[in-house]
Amino acid sequence: MEIKERIQLLLGEMNRGVYEKETEIGLSLLAALAGESILLLGPPGVAKSMVARRLKKAFVGANAFEYLMSRFSTPDEIFGPVSISRLKSSDKYERAIEGYLPTADVVFLDEIWKAGPAIQNTLLTVINEKLFRNGDQELKLPLKLLVAASNELPAQGEGLEALWDRFLIRVISTCVQQEDTFYRMLLDDTEEEEGDVRWRITDAEYADWQQAIRGVEVPADVLAYITDIRRNLMKVELDGSEMHRNVYISDRRWKNVVRLLKTSAFIHGRPSVCASDLLPTYHCLWNEPEESNDIRRIVVQALFTPYVKEIGSISLSLKSDLKVSRVREALEAARRQGDHRDDDLAVTDHFYYQIENHGTGNTYIFIVDYKTMKAYDGKDAPAVGVMYADPLQPKRTIIRAFTDASQMKEQGAERITLYRDDKNIYINGVRFPMKRLQRGEQQQLWLGNTSLTNRDYETELEGVNDRIDVRVKELSENLFVSDADKRDVTQYVNTIRKEIAWARVDVRKLRYGDE
Repeated sequence: MEIKERIQLLLGEMNRGVYEKETEIGLSLLAALAGESILLLGPPGVAKSMVARRLKKAFVGANAFEYLMSRFSTPDEIFGPVSISRLKSSDKYERAIEGYLPTADVVFLDEIWKAGPAIQNTLLTVINEKLFRNGDQELKLPLKLLVAASNELPAQGEGLEALWDRFLIRVISTCVQQEDTFYRMLLDDTEEEEGDVRWRITDAEYADWQQAIRGVEVPADVLAYITDIRRNLMKVELDGSEMHRNVYISDRRWKNVVRLLKTSAFIHGRPSVCASDLLPTYHCLWNEPEESNDIRRIVVQALFTPYVKEIGSISLSLKSDLKVSRVREALEAARRQGDHRDDDLAVTDHFYYQIENHGTGNTYIFIVDYKTMKAYDGKDAPAVGVMYADPLQPKRTIIRAFTDASQMKEQGAERITLYRDDKNIYINGVRFPMKRLQRGEQQQLWLGNTSLTNRDYETELEGVNDRIDVRVKELSENLFVSDADKRDVTQYVNTIRKEIAWARVDVRKLRYGDE
């Protein structure tokens, strides 16, 4: 049996009888196999302790330790009382650790931030290095997973930052959201079973898997995604606010994130990490709950960045070809019709006529729009146009004329009316002359060496679309991607597909014209 199927069956058993805690249980198991710890943040009564109890079932013969912290908790209650017999007989200060945290495979510490400094300082080494100093001995702990829970963030200025950073995965745990699931939970009188779980992991398997995880490769493209995510963490948008925040992630934390990625790849039966392993890592990258949603958006978008760039490159080349095609058609139509009205107009950058005395004098209109614009005779309404700053040359103003106002997509565009006569253009009813050639000045009205690229745009767009489908499929099959994550992916991919659809419209225009 492949390991992915094995883990999938194990998660199925662990989630039986639990309502809307699949994310918490799945990520807890991922943390356990990666040798990391997890923190559940949420109000009381949302089954946080049940998650830890279910994780005990994942391992054969696992011992569990569970404790509710308070400001009066002592190290004796967590790590075991001092052994009086050892103190008397050998004059050694050692703890009787049997049945306490140092002998547990799975630990659950509720209200973690209420623990005192003595407990918290010891936990730093326990979580990070799986070590506990008992007297003059340093013990290697059997700890596979430490689950902490709280209904609040650690208080600022009390030295809790180091312990907070030790919890690689942080999950916001809520009440049951779906109404039908809520009703099923209310009517479920089944007591939690203590029977064996068939697909439990043995200590030998766990040790072998840890070794195998270290051998998983991290390819360059995954590192590039991480770089993209790191860059965007500098401007995280907060929920319910227009404010942005630079979210700090320590180097140690990024190192542990890579360990988590390797574990995910191993669980899915792959020898190297792939992009789909990255999505659940947004649970590792927020410091306050209001950052979580936007960080998930950042990670989702990063996973599709190559395709967005590819679509943008195709669209840019396509629009350039469309410009060339339209100008050629307009000039050819004018030649066939013997229309020489505009032969003395100065052409700029192959595609534009310049409008004089407008704004700063750097206003241009697309040749095709000017040539196809009708003279205003008082009967028909003027053409609808749009005026906007050229994104490639901000000091230049571009005017386009459209019969369909829905095509006016440029940001910051101003809606205007347009008509012309033989010598001038009228913008919002105001007349402006067109720049003309000087006496004796000549120009080539055709496009010279500016030519169509002859690319098969439809095939290129179909290829990008297919690669997007593969990425979506990979994410949907990831065991640690939640339904909420999948909805975010679907929503974002829909926006990408709209860009592909717009590009396909341009392909048809290039192939068949604007009719």
